Amino acid sequence: MSGPNLQKHEGFRSRFLRNQRDLIVYLPPGYHDQPGGRFPVLYLQDGQNLFDGATSFIPGMDWHVGQTADQSIRSGAIDPLIIVGMYNTKARIREYTPTHVPKLGGGRADRYAKFLIEEVKPFVEREYRTLSGPEKTGIGGSSLGGLVSLYLGLKLPHIFGKIAALSPSVWWNHQVMHRFAAAADVDPRPAIWLDIGTREGPRIVQDVEQFRDVLLEKGWQLGRDLHYQRIEGAEHNEAAWAQRVGPFLQFLYPVR
Repeated sequence: MSGPNLQKHEGFRSRFLRNQRDLIVYLPPGYHDQPGGRFPVLYLQDGQNLFDGATSFIPGMDWHVGQTADQSIRSGAIDPLIIVGMYNTKARIREYTPTHVPKLGGGRADRYAKFLIEEVKPFVEREYRTLSGPEKTGIGGSSLGGLVSLYLGLKLPHIFGKIAALSPSVWWNHQVMHRFAAAADVDPRPAIWLDIGTREGPRIVQDVEQFRDVLLEKGWQLGRDLHYQRIEGAEHNEAAWAQRVGPFLQFLYPVR
């Protein structure tokens, strides 16, 4: 068995963010055997940590997204899909946060949204055979990447119908995300995978569970369009998130 089918696009430029980064695109098994087939798409932040231990933040520790997606598709657990990993940049904190915080910076998420929707998404839809519409388009990430995925998914539900938020940094700016979600008019409601490990730091479980409660008050239902999981003993790193890839793909992209 050969490894996952990954296509790399180096130095993808953004006029909104005035920088460039690599994109890595995972194609499902059988993509080339079905020239008429079109596939849902999942956009993931922190692209260098997803597929290859050689490029990841902690060398050798990545999410194994390609292998896990291949196995899940071949075993019939999930619908075949395309996964787009967008590398982060030196401006990661700025780009992945909705508001500016003294000392920490931040606040470029709206501009990052333009990069994703007006630059990356049209490029992917030109280059690959994609299905469009919110029920076929997902966004996800971990930590600050989970924060920005929640922010963009709840702000732009007509574009993103699925959100994977692994260990999201909902503590940012005194829980600004809780207030944003509570006030947002979210229609249609995206399906959300939300999780947190118990060894990720003090109060973090409480922050994420309060955020879950905000969603429940807004009408999300556990087991239906919201999956919440507290993972005992899980830390805040790629090895922990790798364990959750198969489960979140099955929740968001079940075989129809």
